[in-house]
Amino acid sequence: MVRKPAQAGSGLEPGATLARRRLEIRGRVQGVGFRPWVYRLATELGLAGHVGNDPRGAFVELEGPPAAIARFGERLLAEQPPLVEICEQDVSELPPEGERVFRILASRHEGEQRAEITPDTATCPDCLRELSDPADRRHAYPFINCTNCGPRYSIIRSVPYDRARTTMAAFTMCPDCQAEYDDPADRRFHAQPDACGICGPRVWLTDPAGDEIGGEAIAEAARRLHAGGIVAIKGLGGFHLACRADDDRAVAELRRRKAREAKPLAVMVGRLDNARQLAILDEPAEKILTSPAHPIVLAPKRAGAPVSEHVAPGTDTLGLMLPYTPLHALLFAAPVGDGGAGEPESGTNTLGPLVMTSGNPSAEPLCADNDEALRRLGRIADAFLLHDRDIERRVDDSVLMSVALPGRDGGRDQRVMPLRRSRGYAPAPVHVTRAAPATILALGGELKSTVCLLSGHDAVLSEHLGDLDNPAAFRNFTGAIARLEELLGQKPEHIACDLHPDYAATRHARELGLPVSEVQHHHAHIVSCMADNGLTGPVIGLACDGTGYGTDGAIWGCELLVCDEADFERAGQLRYFPLLGGDAAAVETWRPAVGFLAETFGADWPEACPDVARRIDSESLDLARRFLASPESPAIQTSSLGRLFDATAFLLGICERNRAEAQAPMALEAAAAACESAEPLLWSLLESEDGSLEIDYRPLIRDLTDGIATERPAAELARAFHEALAAALAFGVERVAERSGLERVLLSGGCFANRLLLARLWSLLRRSGLDVYIQHRVPAGDGGIALGQAVAAAARLERGSA
Repeated sequence: MVRKPAQAGSGLEPGATLARRRLEIRGRVQGVGFRPWVYRLATELGLAGHVGNDPRGAFVELEGPPAAIARFGERLLAEQPPLVEICEQDVSELPPEGERVFRILASRHEGEQRAEITPDTATCPDCLRELSDPADRRHAYPFINCTNCGPRYSIIRSVPYDRARTTMAAFTMCPDCQAEYDDPADRRFHAQPDACGICGPRVWLTDPAGDEIGGEAIAEAARRLHAGGIVAIKGLGGFHLACRADDDRAVAELRRRKAREAKPLAVMVGRLDNARQLAILDEPAEKILTSPAHPIVLAPKRAGAPVSEHVAPGTDTLGLMLPYTPLHALLFAAPVGDGGAGEPESGTNTLGPLVMTSGNPSAEPLCADNDEALRRLGRIADAFLLHDRDIERRVDDSVLMSVALPGRDGGRDQRVMPLRRSRGYAPAPVHVTRAAPATILALGGELKSTVCLLSGHDAVLSEHLGDLDNPAAFRNFTGAIARLEELLGQKPEHIACDLHPDYAATRHARELGLPVSEVQHHHAHIVSCMADNGLTGPVIGLACDGTGYGTDGAIWGCELLVCDEADFERAGQLRYFPLLGGDAAAVETWRPAVGFLAETFGADWPEACPDVARRIDSESLDLARRFLASPESPAIQTSSLGRLFDATAFLLGICERNRAEAQAPMALEAAAAACESAEPLLWSLLESEDGSLEIDYRPLIRDLTDGIATERPAAELARAFHEALAAALAFGVERVAERSGLERVLLSGGCFANRLLLARLWSLLRRSGLDVYIQHRVPAGDGGIALGQAVAAAARLERGSA
């Protein structure tokens, strides 16, 4: 079927003075209702011309009185629809053509792809109202959407963003939907996923064998959840595994089946009021929760919150999210019983809080296809809520946290930090200050993997891809690279990767047959923070995390750098200590504890700390002592701050094993937060003859073990540890600032997900008059280093040092 361009009369008076102007617009302008909005605005102002999409964004030509054209330009920026983001405009004046109407043109496909791809967006209020209105033709339809909401990135196959280039191409619109799609005055004008119960995707419920279960699918799924079952739910960018969050048995069984021993589980609640009952939400947290992205938000858990202790064991926070698809909304609205402990309010008969965790066996990629989910999740889920809208890209939920930082005026500086950037945010580009001289593909690290394509000023960071520690995860990683290159229409000319020789991403970089820039891990962290804040060097960077391969072959993890985008000087570090067992030390917290004790007390540390020694298996203790006593001990040297957190958690008896990443540091932070104040433990800063700094942990370890021996409360010692660490880091930064004359300090690395450490360090540095920057668009952890690698490689190419 050939469709005529939508058009309307301009209402121009004959003989009026006319001008014509062309606007070429870059930013988020496709799939977000931009063209119909421009159409309505132009016709309201009596202008002729046209608007259309092309691979670079959108273009507008306006003809009419100069005053009306000027007014259009003002309102273009002031009255944008909710999802539109205009980043750049090129304006040119043209001779009038005598046009009398304004038209919406069909998309143009020729030219280099530069259009921004819109992230997936939560269901908008207008669609939610229609969803719950029995008189509306889309009442209770689980795939309702419009130009202001719904799937985008997860269903797009190529650009420009038209229906034929999405997974909705399989569904032919009925006459009613087609009429909406063709009507510029309708909210669904050119809404590419537009559909209804007559012509669109459908949902059904099956057992683990794939046999369909009778009855109304969503209502039956809700009833099974309410009864304590585990249901796999196909969502926007993949599957969730769901169960009641207030049911100890159900949560424990989900953990057992998924082999997810301790990692905190996300919780979805039906309404914002329900979230307030479970956690303490500040204004920024509520704003994030209800934003179009609807991410998971970490917030302090309320005392007595009606959730199982198995949801987030050992932490004082909950990861909460609201329903972001119509299917979720219908699930929470479905009747399930007569009101009880699981309901959000006394006497209601709908679902209470649900665990809503990623639908995958642990360490494997997210499931996206129906058959794949039945095969991979069949031993985990009791039932499967499926639909037939294909998912083109696996897009996991994003995770953010709100943190209140002390302001210079005594107030609070509320910040939002992403911990995982995926659904709702990817693949929105980060605009970098300096244009890259070539198209660069950065491959990130080993954990929390993302990749980044940098071309010109735009760095496009992929969705969260997970850890690259098994073949399925690596296949997903390489597939994501191919899909991103195809979608953006870009082929890399240069590769950036981590310095670690054994990372899967680094090995892959060397196999691509392109020039490679290897970027040191912590330098990449700081450059990522620079790019996130639109800064250029030189700056002072403090990078703190668990693991990063150093230029000296040691494992770095607490580094003071003076750097620009291309290069760095290591100005300071945490004193090295021996890492027993390599990677095993990130799991068994006694291992780094022994390394710190041996460095502090020498070979006779078990005699100095007998209570600690008794808690370690005698055979392991004997092996560790002999290993460290050997003059040829091959123990890796490390400056890892993450392992210092692990060791302290072990010494205080808070966590003996990281059954999930960062479990010990999170438990240590929770213990410290339970104590309002404590005098810092002792610490010292050493300065070598060449001026390099070394944060000496030995006074801290002595003070800590003395406190344990005198039975000071664990919470008090945990707080004292955080206070000491913040003071030592701040003093180190201040010394570097004095020597270098630099005042801009950037904090990056996974350790800064610790609210307590971040807030205290921020306060001390700001009190010293330094300008402090943290990340706000990309994660401070390893999910953000691909951006830093790409920008560092671009700077080296420009400098001729790549």
